[in-house]
Amino acid sequence: MSENNPSKIVYTASVTSSGGRKAGRAVSSDGVLDVSMTAPKETGGPGTGTNPEQLFAAGYATCFTGALGLAGKEQDVDTSAAEVRADIGFGPEGESYAITAELTVRIPGVDQATAQRVVERTHELCPYSKAIRGNVPVTLVAVAG
Repeated sequence: MSENNPSKIVYTASVTSSGGRKAGRAVSSDGVLDVSMTAPKETGGPGTGTNPEQLFAAGYATCFTGALGLAGKEQDVDTSAAEVRADIGFGPEGESYAITAELTVRIPGVDQATAQRVVERTHELCPYSKAIRGNVPVTLVAVAG
């Protein structure tokens, strides 16, 4: 498997976690991110804080939205009003757990074929998609608007 190595690192996010997913805390080096981490009720936790899957979903949806702009520009499609919802599934796999991803992308003002084409190209460009390709099952749902 090939790696997607950037030619230059322009930013590094640094987050320190303590306490794990049951009763933890995650804090970024700049202090902007400071969240309590708890397991969701569905996995036996209190569900009173955020969890790694929510944070991953937020990052993936945001990153995909940014890459959508690149794909749209390539194909002369206005994606400025687009919305991306990331649903990250979490469940047992072998001796541990694994995740799945489903991205629902709504692009107003385009037909279904155009939406599908732009979403598929975005999946090729998005750094999160590249990072998990071949390791996490991803379902893409394009929605014309």
